[in-house]
Amino acid sequence: MNETNAEQVQQDDGRVELRPEALASLESSPIYNHDLAPTRIAQRTWTTYTFAALWVSMAHCIPTYKLAAGLITLGMNWWQALVTILIGNLIVLVPILANSHPGTKYGIPFPVFARAAYGIYGANLPAVMRALVACGWFGINAWIGGQALQTFFRALWAGWPTLLGEGLVGGHLLTEWVSFALFWAINILIVVRGMELLRKVENLAAPFVLVMTALLVTWAITKAHGLGPIVSGHDEFPTLGAFWKVFVPSVTAMVGFWATLSLNMPDFTRFGRSQREQAIGQVVALPTTMTVFAAMGVVITSASAVIYGKSIWDPIELVGRFESRVIVGIAMFTVVVATLSVNIAANVVSPANDFANLAPKHISFKMGGVATGVIGVVMMPWKLMADPRGYIFQWLLGYSGGLGSIAGVLVCDYWFVRKRRLELADLYRPHGSYPNVRWAGLVATGVGCLLAWIGLVVPPLRPMFDYAWFVGALGSAGTYFVWSKLS
Repeated sequence: MNETNAEQVQQDDGRVELRPEALASLESSPIYNHDLAPTRIAQRTWTTYTFAALWVSMAHCIPTYKLAAGLITLGMNWWQALVTILIGNLIVLVPILANSHPGTKYGIPFPVFARAAYGIYGANLPAVMRALVACGWFGINAWIGGQALQTFFRALWAGWPTLLGEGLVGGHLLTEWVSFALFWAINILIVVRGMELLRKVENLAAPFVLVMTALLVTWAITKAHGLGPIVSGHDEFPTLGAFWKVFVPSVTAMVGFWATLSLNMPDFTRFGRSQREQAIGQVVALPTTMTVFAAMGVVITSASAVIYGKSIWDPIELVGRFESRVIVGIAMFTVVVATLSVNIAANVVSPANDFANLAPKHISFKMGGVATGVIGVVMMPWKLMADPRGYIFQWLLGYSGGLGSIAGVLVCDYWFVRKRRLELADLYRPHGSYPNVRWAGLVATGVGCLLAWIGLVVPPLRPMFDYAWFVGALGSAGTYFVWSKLS
């Protein structure tokens, strides 16, 4: 082992942990609690398979399945949609890996990592921005999971939908709201049980969901005697210029799909056994799984046009048309498992840590998880999912600019300003080597957001919004780098 200072030790593989006496000295710090504490090396047990399974589980969800739907609705053909999805995921893999490194090296979660670039208390700004986006995603997936449960219960008992009457509340049956509440409660229960249960859920869900979706693809192709009209369709763009106007914001939206995880991967990689294992697991699983699963959605939907006379992009609606209750039940159970695994991993772990970071001595990881669930409901996810075009261009594209601005600051600070060196103990001290507020990070983020969003109110600058994530990331990184060098 190589000593880095009196309080922390560095292993031969580069991973760092605090000495026991240094860790004990932080117990009384107002910005420390056991949920945010650096993970001990002995507790860093996640392998290559764990990280690959994490991404397989998170990518195998209904929003991924329906990604190509929005792109095809915009005029793309099937292969253009899939290439767009692949390119977006290869791009977002860069900040994901860049921000994964400090998690594995120092064992710290995202909000603690952000304290280096934004200051001890200034880190609450990026943490809350990330948390609110996660709350929206939590609500979306909780609604999808509730709809899957509703269909599952209907498969078990045909009278379930009208059990509480036929009256509608907010356009939905009372039993739909019950199913939504039940799925929401299952999510919260797993959060309360902790990260080890999450790891087990992810490891089991990944292969199960993949096999079941492959069976659905086989059924669709067999039933339709081929791939269907969508796969043989043509795009609606007469020129390359016309295609480019849709392609650019679409790629940005695809980056925005995982822009959330590009920030908070330290929440997971802090449990990694090595940099090599976490990197390989992510590189192998993320772009391939996203593209393959979206392709499965295209094939199944294309075949549905032959089988049922119209294209059905919603797999819950599609499976609900099956005559066999057993098949419907198994399929909906698969959707529930898939949605549950992605929702907890992608949309609860980070905001739970982010909210805990606001007041570590008063808000625990579990309390932060419950807060995420409540805010996710308040954001009315059933409206976010109503329109595929709005889903891509209003939701994904809109928030990507803000999260890209944060990513630019974090990557620039860790890799180019601090050269991957952090004082671990001082990240948990109000009066250590890091200021309470680092204005370079806050101002740079503001500049990035301004550049990314100004096109919404200044029509001639609309192309900047189409590139929102890229404009925000480059604008904030450049501002932060110049400020850091000058100061």
